[in-house]
Amino acid sequence: MSQSLSRALDLLDLVSNGTRTLDALAEAVGVHKTTVLRLLRTLEEHGYVTRDSEYRYHVGSTVFTLAQTALDTRDVRGVASPVLRALGAATGQTVHLAAYDGGTVTYIDKVESRQPLRMYSRVGLPAALHATAVAKVLLGGLDDAELARVASTVDFERFTGNTIGSSAELIEEVRRSAERGWAQDHEEHETFMNCVGAPVFGADGRIAAAVSVSVPNVVLPYEGVLGLLPALHDATARISAELGFTGDSPFLPPTTPSRPSRKDTDD
Repeated sequence: MSQSLSRALDLLDLVSNGTRTLDALAEAVGVHKTTVLRLLRTLEEHGYVTRDSEYRYHVGSTVFTLAQTALDTRDVRGVASPVLRALGAATGQTVHLAAYDGGTVTYIDKVESRQPLRMYSRVGLPAALHATAVAKVLLGGLDDAELARVASTVDFERFTGNTIGSSAELIEEVRRSAERGWAQDHEEHETFMNCVGAPVFGADGRIAAAVSVSVPNVVLPYEGVLGLLPALHDATARISAELGFTGDSPFLPPTTPSRPSRKDTDD
């Protein structure tokens, strides 16, 4: 490493730890103030340090941007993998990890259940925006305008009698799910399957991914699947923490079925 680069890094470390003035920085690195000033000006030009009106130095925006980028580019799938497999082992059920990008929700990891009845889903396939728990979770991270735009593009195919059938209904369900911290697929994509999903948050507090647990009716009734929510929330909280999230994830446990079957309301 060159001497100038080494000194610049030393200066950045000193500034980040509270050494603010030119005199103090020059004394700390043991070189003349003109050399330190030249290095500080270079760091300032690139946004690594900033100087206030009293000529005191502080860490610049570039440092924070680099730190955020490093956290954001961590492989969510790699971080989540051991937690997903532990959740699958504990529940014995199918576990999915999904991500959102440009109006599409895609499965990016899957843990198969121990049951002989398997789901159609595969890693790399898109998830139905109006009929899967992971999609409702991920749509919950959009602002009102973007959610309305995406909802307006959905082809509301009726997979079952419980499938959401309109943009207004989807938006209402997405917002309800975001408020309580979990979403459901109550026999909405397949008549024999129930599913619950919860968000994974990144260091910036935004939803980075969604995790779900899916269970056939012959294995657990709907109420039993809701009983898996605490384990699901614990898993997503662990993944979020690994990604650098330091806030509290919303979680309101269910008290009664949150939405009646559409097969009943449509008759």
